[in-house]
Amino acid sequence: MSYKIGEDTIFVRKGEELDLSILERFLRRKIEDLPEAPLEILQFSAGHSNLTYQLKIGGWEAVLRRPPLGPVAPKAHDMKREHLVISELHPYFEPAPRPILFSEDKTIVGTPFFIMERKHGLVFDTSFPEGFQATPEKCRRLSEIMVDKLVELHSIPYQKTGLSEISKPDGFMERQVHGWISRYLRAKTDDIPEVEPLLDWLAKHIPSNGEATIIHYDYKLNNAMINEEITDMVGLFDWEMTTVGDPLADLGVAMGYWTENSDPAQLKSGLGKTSVTVLEGFMTRKQFIEAYANKSGRDISNIDFYLTFAYFKLAVIIQQIYYRYKKGQTNDPRFSHFNTFVKSLILHAGSIAVKEAK
Repeated sequence: MSYKIGEDTIFVRKGEELDLSILERFLRRKIEDLPEAPLEILQFSAGHSNLTYQLKIGGWEAVLRRPPLGPVAPKAHDMKREHLVISELHPYFEPAPRPILFSEDKTIVGTPFFIMERKHGLVFDTSFPEGFQATPEKCRRLSEIMVDKLVELHSIPYQKTGLSEISKPDGFMERQVHGWISRYLRAKTDDIPEVEPLLDWLAKHIPSNGEATIIHYDYKLNNAMINEEITDMVGLFDWEMTTVGDPLADLGVAMGYWTENSDPAQLKSGLGKTSVTVLEGFMTRKQFIEAYANKSGRDISNIDFYLTFAYFKLAVIIQQIYYRYKKGQTNDPRFSHFNTFVKSLILHAGSIAVKEAK
């Protein structure tokens, strides 16, 4: 999907509704000078995890974000932490949305939640907006913006932010590898024989401690919002995984989402329609990684480990969603075939590990 201004929302999905009257009374208690108009709620259609809603009262707009329905993995979907992250980053990184408020009052929407500013622009996912020609030049420029903003994010002095208080950069990759292996085992449903050698390879090839920077850790094109001129990124969303850690892990995750035309079909379409990044003009993963290295000055000689881990990490995220679907904790039909995508990601991660071993 790709969205023009005002075209990124849908009517709220059945079972994911919010109580209009309760929420409106809460907003009027907490936010001054709201217009005398009724609260209107729409839902953002993108995303497979946290639930995100557009709130509108007259000319006032904001975005509400809450965890998904049903039980969630330990420490996942921490709204208080994500609110803290954007609060600390917004002064240093303009695409991070300005926070408005956080609430732990579960009587409002059923869970802790936060509200942030509503940004406007273009989000590119599986197609360009109608009437917006996808030229190789525009595709190249989108690639360059994504590289530039990742380098910029990694250049922010994290010691000047509160993120140092909620992060542990020492031993980051060790914890990450073993932590995501544990998450996979807890959410396992199908038996995939190829997963055992992959887990063994990852555990044996963890890089030693390196540089630590702020990392988004879910950096992908459809989490970014671009201005209509395609000259700058005006929004970056889904900060729940943000921490201080290895910047190459962030680059690896970004490339795990960055599909190219020569990729296997299941890798390109596992989450639905194929991403626009397969179009002519978009950088390949190799070009993106090299551009990042040139602009950041970082050594990327061990990037295959980070790519392998990124595909495994994505497999675990998809597996956790499929686990909730399999257990009846969500009935969203989009998730019914996620187990096949998990297997494809496991196999692809294993293929990179084998290539690296040679």
